[in-house]
Amino acid sequence: MADLLELRNVSKVYSRGVLQKSSTTALSDVSLTLAENEPTIMTVAGESGSGKTTLAMLLLGFIEPTKGQIFYKGQDISKLSGGDRIAFRREVQAVFQDPFAVFNPFYTVDHLLSVPIERFKLAKSKREARAKMDDALTAVGLRPEDTLGRFPHQLSGGQRQRINVARALLLKPRLLIADEPVSMVDASLRANILETLRNLQRNHGVSIIYITHDLTTAFHIAKSIIVLYRGQVMEAGDVDAVIKAPQHPYTRLLIDSIPWPDLNRRWGESELKARESESSETNTGCRFSSRCPYVMDVCQQQPPLFQIAERQAASCYLHASHPIIEAERLSELLPV
Repeated sequence: MADLLELRNVSKVYSRGVLQKSSTTALSDVSLTLAENEPTIMTVAGESGSGKTTLAMLLLGFIEPTKGQIFYKGQDISKLSGGDRIAFRREVQAVFQDPFAVFNPFYTVDHLLSVPIERFKLAKSKREARAKMDDALTAVGLRPEDTLGRFPHQLSGGQRQRINVARALLLKPRLLIADEPVSMVDASLRANILETLRNLQRNHGVSIIYITHDLTTAFHIAKSIIVLYRGQVMEAGDVDAVIKAPQHPYTRLLIDSIPWPDLNRRWGESELKARESESSETNTGCRFSSRCPYVMDVCQQQPPLFQIAERQAASCYLHASHPIIEAERLSELLPV
């Protein structure tokens, strides 16, 4: 059986300029696999500019990789056509960061939900379409009688984001790309939306790629995690192991930025250099070397992934005594 999703050595380079061309590598040689029959939640974490949103755009087929291939159920998504492409568009859905951006302020909530029903011919009558909308809203914890017929500005940010999830649920997706889905929502509503995503995975068999810079939410929702920095995989594995015992200096930086309830514990205790030269695209070694307090001469070469434990790997020469794992086998370390 073909995997649900497979990335094979995917890279994305953005070029700009006409006379003096320059380029930026947003994603570099990333491989991962999601199994067809094992729905899971995988987190892709990293700070702004790490390549998270580029990865989301690639997975959704909005942009094409510069190198490598992306397969959905064994088919290269860049070569899909006809019914296969329509099925891909229906089965791979997204929830984006801004819960207001996808709404047209001149239409009611009904419009956002009815358009995919009509486009993908999901209902044979208006009554059946309404029943499907009611079921989707109920599944994400909203009362249809209090939601339908209202305009976006009449709803809270949390309600709008749950409607976005309901819209995706209408299409019975196999894969949901959730790109920073709670970063613009009040803290009091984040738990509700995260619980909604977990219910999608548990009750509806939807695999979710949860993209975030917030490791606290990643810890509560995901089973596995991939940490990106400037397009490269820094660390990956079981989310519990990675967050409780980070092995890459960059992951430690992210963990150190989490606010702790202990008032005597200071933020930012890790020693890190300023971002003075990290914008250089000529660096062929570790992308984090310009900020790393442990940088060595060998870091001028790009480090491979070293398998530190059964469910954890880090791309850092500090762990050169451990065995190397090929990028294509990274998914073997990720729990489902």
